[in-house]
Amino acid sequence: MEWRSAIKGFQAYLKLEKSLADNSIESYGRDIEKLCQFSNFQIIKLKPETITLSNLRQFIGWINELGMIPSSQARILSGIKAFYKYLLMEDIIKADPSELLESPKIQRKLPDTLSYQDINKLIAAIDLSKPEGARNKAILETLYGSGLRVSELTELKLSNLYLDIEFIKVTGKGNKERLVPIGAEAIKALKIWIENVRVHVDIKKGEEDIVFLNRRGTRLSRVYIFLMIKELVEITGLKKTVSPHTFRHSFATHLVEGGADLRAVQEMLGHESITTTEIYTHLDREYLKSTISQFHPRH
Repeated sequence: MEWRSAIKGFQAYLKLEKSLADNSIESYGRDIEKLCQFSNFQIIKLKPETITLSNLRQFIGWINELGMIPSSQARILSGIKAFYKYLLMEDIIKADPSELLESPKIQRKLPDTLSYQDINKLIAAIDLSKPEGARNKAILETLYGSGLRVSELTELKLSNLYLDIEFIKVTGKGNKERLVPIGAEAIKALKIWIENVRVHVDIKKGEEDIVFLNRRGTRLSRVYIFLMIKELVEITGLKKTVSPHTFRHSFATHLVEGGADLRAVQEMLGHESITTTEIYTHLDREYLKSTISQFHPRH
């Protein structure tokens, strides 16, 4: 089978069967393209169905030599495994060569987190006398109050706000919907933006249901939210790397520190795997370590 048609078929499968978002499908496609490039560099050109476990190990060595970091290698590996599962399901291959392929060891990077005081400082730095002030406050309160991804925030719909029961419905990765609780401060800020300011915006056709709009009446870009946060960091003089994702990290870390169940946090963040959520236990572990050294009689 030719690589081009194998990749096309795989991407169609991801879209129709797995309901993945377009950017995820493109990303998977690019990863398999790298395997295709590697196969074309071989003396005897390899096809999707003739690749062996040994070839795949050589490929991992090849991308490692290109300087690809372990987390990128692991992502490519995950794409290859999904690709071969698809080929097996379609009866294009009889055995999966990627089955025994090991992932590179990844050092999980601890995310930057903001303290509760840092978050208050950033929110307090918003100029509420400007028309966009109420909106920007509602954005930060929602990011921190519900742990949303920036793309989930920009796509948030009025019809998915259930503020009377303190929940919002979010469309996450792979078009998966989840219900997320939302805090009192975020509800208050959202109501001020929606009821007092947003009502005066001249809304463009097709954007009527979008919560956060710019002055032209269209949804905000992710870039705008990054820049808005960067400006607030400069105003406050905060010496941390802060992005919209930092609010998500902080939301999760503060919940775990407060004793929240990891499964519940996983559900709220929309994580497929509990190991993705376990990254937020880092401060909790430090606290446990200091408690043991301080109070344990044998320490």
